[in-house]
Amino acid sequence: MSTKKIKENVYAVGVIDWDRRLFDELIPLPDGTTYNAYLIKGSEKIALLDTVDPPFASELLNNLKELKVERIDYVISHHGEQDHSGSIPEVLASYPMAKVVTNQKNKDLLKEHLLIADDKFIVVADHETLSLGDKTLEFIFAPWVHWPETMFTYLKEDNILFTCDFLGSHLATSDLYAKEGPKVYAAAKRYYAEIMMPFRPLVTKHLEIVEKLNPSIVATSHGPIYDQPKYILAAYAEWVSDAVKNEVIVPYVSMHGSTKVMVDYFVEKLMAQGIKVKPFNLTTMDLGDLAMELVDAATVVLGTPTVLAGPHPKAVYAAYLLNALRPKTKFVSLIGSFGWGGKTVEQIAGMITALKVEILAPVMVKGLPKEADYRELDRLVEDIVEKHKKGVSNG
Repeated sequence: MSTKKIKENVYAVGVIDWDRRLFDELIPLPDGTTYNAYLIKGSEKIALLDTVDPPFASELLNNLKELKVERIDYVISHHGEQDHSGSIPEVLASYPMAKVVTNQKNKDLLKEHLLIADDKFIVVADHETLSLGDKTLEFIFAPWVHWPETMFTYLKEDNILFTCDFLGSHLATSDLYAKEGPKVYAAAKRYYAEIMMPFRPLVTKHLEIVEKLNPSIVATSHGPIYDQPKYILAAYAEWVSDAVKNEVIVPYVSMHGSTKVMVDYFVEKLMAQGIKVKPFNLTTMDLGDLAMELVDAATVVLGTPTVLAGPHPKAVYAAYLLNALRPKTKFVSLIGSFGWGGKTVEQIAGMITALKVEILAPVMVKGLPKEADYRELDRLVEDIVEKHKKGVSNG
């Protein structure tokens, strides 16, 4: 990625990772990602905002050479993860006069993870400012969006807010600015679901901070930046709200077909009631697709067979994910099959204690479902219909 001018003496100098398909050995990246870094040339001082993932350090340094950057006074570190901070040692080696500007929590992380010397740091407080001459940086602490040390930088004179991971997206694109449309929306929603949703109350708080600043540009650490921020702010306002939609998500796994028979019947019955429903086969699903659907759905019904007296390991993983992401889901239930008995219901219930949900009576059957079992599935459908009539959006 060659450098791109954002405003006078403000440049994007990060890199595009077209080929990355997995983040943290966990999160699928169907569209790659970017590692955004920014250079601000003040009349007296020069600041680099963040760096890039270590394998791309040479590309970052080449981008700085392209701008004929002979010195860097400050490296602003918003967040300690490697994809943001991992190339700081290489930058300090090339620009030994530079100091790393960050908060105390991030200083501690960077010393541990990157072995940066103590005397290379300048520690700032919340809302402290740093002058570059004709440009002023204000640091705004933003803990838990999504690590405890995360912070933003506000460039006052140009009304640009650098938001680190907040409002970002894993989307490799040559476009500097986000263009409204389904591709950008889906990438941003996937990113919110996978990374920000567990911290929804704090995301709401920091969304209000951004809205009050009313920046003309929101420059994120991943994906295209926003020269029309109202688009992403409106999307986030919807995602963090308490409103849920008339939707049911059915993550499931089936060993010998019994649970699949139940899921197919259950899904058809929900559809017949006008409820949007999305089944996810846990053996083949994309984690990000499931996370995105969890953002809005009123109900989650997990389908699982019984393995050694408990839920299938894939169902355990789904329950763990549900508990970790903490969506605003209102209702949860369980359907599935067993051979002779077990503690599947109790074990799953014990795994979702972080959720503020009502647990609807599950349907667990021995072997293939019989007539009475189908009637129980009908009952669960009716329960969901009644629950959704109260306070669930059809939008």
